Amino acid sequence: MTERELDAAGITDPVLREAYDHCRRLNARHGRTYFLATRLLPVERRPAVHALYGFARWADDIVDALGTGADTARRDAELAALERELANGLRDGESAEPVVRALADTARRYGIDHAHFADFMTAMRSDLVVTDYADYAALRRYMHGSAAVIGLQMLPVLGTVTDRDTAAPHAAALGVAFQLTNFLRDVGEDLDRGRVYLPADLLAAHGVDRERLRWSRDTGRRDPRITSALRAFERLTRGVYRQAAPGLAMLEPVSRPCIRTAFVLYGGILDAVAEDGYAVLHRRSVVQRRRRAVVAADGLVRVAAARLRARSAAARGTERAPLTAPEPRMVEEVA
Repeated sequence: MTERELDAAGITDPVLREAYDHCRRLNARHGRTYFLATRLLPVERRPAVHALYGFARWADDIVDALGTGADTARRDAELAALERELANGLRDGESAEPVVRALADTARRYGIDHAHFADFMTAMRSDLVVTDYADYAALRRYMHGSAAVIGLQMLPVLGTVTDRDTAAPHAAALGVAFQLTNFLRDVGEDLDRGRVYLPADLLAAHGVDRERLRWSRDTGRRDPRITSALRAFERLTRGVYRQAAPGLAMLEPVSRPCIRTAFVLYGGILDAVAEDGYAVLHRRSVVQRRRRAVVAADGLVRVAAARLRARSAAARGTERAPLTAPEPRMVEEVA
């Protein structure tokens, strides 16, 4: 599978191939929902997506997963080292770090604006010191770097049928919608890390504060005020999905099934949270495997249709057909 992706992408250097494979393994281990959706892309585009998400995953791990003994100073030093490595890699195209090497190659191949990576690193650094947000405006400023720029990085890889500037706000909104979904799903886990991403003014409007969340997490007891606040955050998140939705039709047809699948699966997490009674302080809500398989199968059908249309257009000389289609085995692997 990996060899096929790299061959299709024209990545021949052995060291670079290993760097991309390293990124792919990171995504397979950490990002199950989006890794599944990525399998719906033409194989030649998948390595770039793995590089972008692999880098984001690695930086996020520095912030969150260095172990309980890692203090802020150590995390700050690790991020500073990564920033230096990133700057050098983007400038020279070389790096001893596999993730940076793959990212730099992807940025060069697709002409991705380096400012997006700088904004992302700024957001990662803020996670070391900022533990809550007064209002949604403050949270959105943070999410520009932590989520919106991920959508903007992806856009050149996915391709558009409109000019990129028209599609960009929708791509940014989708990145934000995905992260808001994660914030809702992971309220309890984030609280254990000392962070509350739900805006303080939204919580206060429902009679909730950090101490009330901590009480519920520690005791396992429910509070209707917390449920009401979580429901309000879900409604806010669904509004951002609506802002993102028009962008799906602006993508190249061969990319739409991938992003639509991610759109539906992440939206399904919101459904799962609601169906679970907003019990996110006590357990993680997940999309059932059967539902995931149904969505993946629908994505495969859409890929086949897009490929057929592209072939017909190519025969008429109006569009280049994609090189390859996704593997039918994907639906079997969901479960």
